[in-house]
Amino acid sequence: MSDQLYDIWWQDTDNGEQSMEDDHLEGWQQTIDTIVEPSLEGMTVLDFGCNQGGFLRHLYHYSPYKKAVGVDLAKASIKVANKRIGDLPITYEATGQVELLGPSFDMAFSTSVIYLIKDLAQHAWQMKQVLKPNGVYYATFTDQSTNPSLAYMKKQIDQYGTTPMQLHNLDDIANAFIKEGFLVELKRVTPQQFVRVNRNSAFYQRISDRMLAEYELAYVFRFIAPNEEGE
Repeated sequence: MSDQLYDIWWQDTDNGEQSMEDDHLEGWQQTIDTIVEPSLEGMTVLDFGCNQGGFLRHLYHYSPYKKAVGVDLAKASIKVANKRIGDLPITYEATGQVELLGPSFDMAFSTSVIYLIKDLAQHAWQMKQVLKPNGVYYATFTDQSTNPSLAYMKKQIDQYGTTPMQLHNLDDIANAFIKEGFLVELKRVTPQQFVRVNRNSAFYQRISDRMLAEYELAYVFRFIAPNEEGE
């Protein structure tokens, strides 16, 4: 994922951005269920790679926050997000320079984004710039490095995604943030409901590969920014 803006990320006209947002709903709730903090009251929240903005709207109804900002490279998706704000305390912005927002955020999220980020060191640095001391960043990641469908999945994503799939693993991500002084925590997550397989995901050749990803390869990182003393 570069800093260059574009219109939309997913170029498959039969299954567009809205379809992608609909498919992420259960994953959003799974991420929310991992949050350690008992309340987001009074907090300022960032969603990195917000697409059409659905996560922040869903999060607010689960645990209201003071205000939030969603950023993404997809200009058309940000326009959709801004049309859907209603009376929620959210701002959406198309930008690849999130660091310019300054140390404004108590908490940040990215859902299904890190696997598209080419320069993990730059991303860790950016998040350090925007988080307050001891701020927390939750990021989901499915380590597909051992999934039999990896080559097929990468082919699909590289064909239809504006930015290609990166072949990161858990160590790559953790080490990038450790080098920036973050405390790094990790939790494996699994579905709490049955996984409906009538329409198998286009990224997997077999249902068993999808279930492997759902139950064994899915994680949420919890990165804690260093405090003012760098600890």
